[in-house]
Amino acid sequence: MRAKLTYVLTAAVLVVYFVLVGSRGVLLIETGTPLTVTFGVAVLILPAIGLWFLWKNTQFVRRANALAAELDAEGGLPVDELRRTPSGRIDRDSADEVFARRKAETEAAPDDWRAWFRLAVAYHDARDTPRARKAMQRAIALHDGKQPETA
Repeated sequence: MRAKLTYVLTAAVLVVYFVLVGSRGVLLIETGTPLTVTFGVAVLILPAIGLWFLWKNTQFVRRANALAAELDAEGGLPVDELRRTPSGRIDRDSADEVFARRKAETEAAPDDWRAWFRLAVAYHDARDTPRARKAMQRAIALHDGKQPETA
């Protein structure tokens, strides 16, 4: 719940920032000189890109959470079997062991979104966020019946 609240608060702050920046862009355009219009258009592009990125990220998180809920309802969420250091961090060797099992499971069933979801969790636990995101995107695509992009 804390992560969701943090995400919503950060998103709200970003939207306010985008509105403020956008209003400055409009003021520059309203000035009417070629230089200020050019700057105004450039300033408006940044919030547009930011809003698009925020929207895509929010959609990704919502879809990943929906898969987690569905997998939880089936009783298929991965069990946290990782050893931890005294400080609470995940033990790297433990994460590597679990990752090897999840990778083998995914290789045995490459069209199973559940296996890709669990692999994404294993990547995340192994601190490989880019691959975790790609694996989750593949799980979402397989779940939705779309042909996932090949790496």
